[in-house]
Amino acid sequence: MIDTPQIAAWVNAFGREYTDRNALNASEHEALYEKNYGVSRRKLNEPFLADIPAGARILEVGCNVGNQLAVLRQRGYRELHGIEIQPYALEQARRNLPDAHFAEACAFEIPYPDHYFDMVFTSGVLIHIAPEDLPRAIDEIHRCASQHIWGFEYYSPQTVQVNYRGNEGLLWKMDYANLYLDRFADLSLVRRKEVPYRENCNVDSMFLLRKAMDPQVRDKR
Repeated sequence: MIDTPQIAAWVNAFGREYTDRNALNASEHEALYEKNYGVSRRKLNEPFLADIPAGARILEVGCNVGNQLAVLRQRGYRELHGIEIQPYALEQARRNLPDAHFAEACAFEIPYPDHYFDMVFTSGVLIHIAPEDLPRAIDEIHRCASQHIWGFEYYSPQTVQVNYRGNEGLLWKMDYANLYLDRFADLSLVRRKEVPYRENCNVDSMFLLRKAMDPQVRDKR
């Protein structure tokens, strides 16, 4: 696995502590979204997933214990995959969603073929990748996605580093949707929504991007 200071933190005690804080059941997970944004994750997802069929093959990069995949399972999606660098979190994800597919891997080396997934997504993961390393991560996400890339990440019009639980170099916010659009000519914006926090001045951004399908991939479907 590629090593960075961020990966080193997440695979050790710091990452385990994050996992313990986020080991929530379905009702606790939705209550956290209601508290932070005034709306459940399920409702936030609805307009973005309206045209994603139930049979879509979906990958979450950085799935932790599988909370976001569980929300998709409740909506009727069955072909769910997740990758995670923290073995402790991965064990819990496999227990929580025994019929999903999981692999220990990072965003820099996604262990699946080109165009393998109908949709690849992140939720609060790109924010923990150093800006100089982001191209490697989004290149891999783009490579594995055949139709859509979906994200929910901290938003800022400029790149801003944020102190995270007393640590520098572990959290950034920026315009991640535009990062993709500026890098890949075959992506177009389907929908985006900035979602402010209720109790502070932070804003998250949910975005859905459509990828122009390679003719060779389309012909095989």
